[in-house]
Amino acid sequence: MEDAVVVEQLQRNGRVTAVDGDPRVQELRGAVARLRRQLAVLPGELPDRGAADDELAALDAMVSHGLPEVPRLRRSLLLIAGAVGSVSALSPALSDVREGIDRFGQLPPGR
Repeated sequence: MEDAVVVEQLQRNGRVTAVDGDPRVQELRGAVARLRRQLAVLPGELPDRGAADDELAALDAMVSHGLPEVPRLRRSLLLIAGAVGSVSALSPALSDVREGIDRFGQLPPGR
C-alpha cells in the first residue's frame, strides 16, 4: 500500500505515524521541550506544576514512540493548558505546543 493511502487511513482513524523525518514530530518535541524549560524556571508556586510536567513528558513520549492518537494529543493539551493556562509568561510556549498538536490533524507534506 502506498504511504499516502496508509497515512490517510490512519488520519481517518484519528492516528498518524510518527515516522522518522516527519517534521511534525520534531516541531512538537521542540515546542514541548521549550515549554518544559520555561515551566522549570518559572518563579513562585504553581499548584499544578507536577501535573503539567507529567503530561508534557507523556506528550513527548507519545510523539516519539509511534502512532500518536490525535484525540489523546488534544487531551494532553487540555490538561497542560488547565495546569499552566493562567500563567501569561507561558502563553507563547503553550501556543507553540497547541500548533504542533494541530499539525497532527493534517497530512504531512508530500504524502
